[in-house]
Amino acid sequence: MEIALQGQEKRWLGVIPLFNPQEGVTVLNPPEAGVGYWVGAPSILYDRETSKFYLYYRIRKPRPARGIKCFVAESVDGVKFSPIWEATKEEFHSPSIEKACLVKTRDAKYRLYISYVDPESKQWRIDMMEASSPDKFKVSERKQILTASSIKCEGVKDPYVLIVGGQYYMIVSYAPTPMKIDEDLKEKMHMTGDVYNTGITKSHTGLALSCDGVNFKWWGDILSPGESWDAYASRISCVVYLPPIFTAFYDGSASVKENYEEKTGIAISFDLLHYKKLSLDKPELVSPHASGCLRYMDSIIVEDEIYYYYEYARPDGSHEIRMNKVKIK
Repeated sequence: MEIALQGQEKRWLGVIPLFNPQEGVTVLNPPEAGVGYWVGAPSILYDRETSKFYLYYRIRKPRPARGIKCFVAESVDGVKFSPIWEATKEEFHSPSIEKACLVKTRDAKYRLYISYVDPESKQWRIDMMEASSPDKFKVSERKQILTASSIKCEGVKDPYVLIVGGQYYMIVSYAPTPMKIDEDLKEKMHMTGDVYNTGITKSHTGLALSCDGVNFKWWGDILSPGESWDAYASRISCVVYLPPIFTAFYDGSASVKENYEEKTGIAISFDLLHYKKLSLDKPELVSPHASGCLRYMDSIIVEDEIYYYYEYARPDGSHEIRMNKVKIK
């Protein structure tokens, strides 16, 4: 209730406090210096029962390596993390692994919803692993959740999962099938194993709903590319709820040339189905370095503070994971 009342004396309702990325703290460093070397795609969770933060992230190197390894790490302060679980792209028989989402269910199970390139179709897909603790996920026991064919698109990735009133909301990046397509174009879309980096289609945000977090029904598009800085990609990465507003942070890019180097915009919603973009002419959050990339935001509220984690471009072009902590005033 106290959070919900913040700012009402100024007629501010559900206005989320932001931060200066240059004042952030480096949480994890990239594997090497230079363009194409990233540590990022964070998913953060705080468990009151263990009094620990849990962070998923992936390591990426330039092609042909791409997303080579992913981790779950734990921390008592949200800054210094120690790995407790890891998996390689070879365990998925995949050319690349990417963003995932950590969730703790109402029956105290941990789930990791993870995206990777399907080894056969070369299309992005989402699977899920479940375990009694976040160090016990088994790749061999993963379950299929969403595929490009199951939702009739060209790729689906980067899951962000919320449990709202007992229902699972899975927000994803998906690549719609172009209106006009032939076999030659379809082959070009998937020959590199990343349809988002072809320029043939775009990166939209879609939603799937479920009562059990396993069997999802596709709801449809909830955020499409705009007409300026986000004309190629509009990909919701996380949502923060300050009643009565859901504030969505989304990754945007103007063209395929900015793929992998997106910047962050803001949209708001009352129902997680319909969104109004606030970042119409330019992104809200950028890095001052290299490409300006600041993407894959995730955030959680712990007590009276918001912890923001994000992938951030360094001067040498590599990406680190950075964190800012902001009090809800």
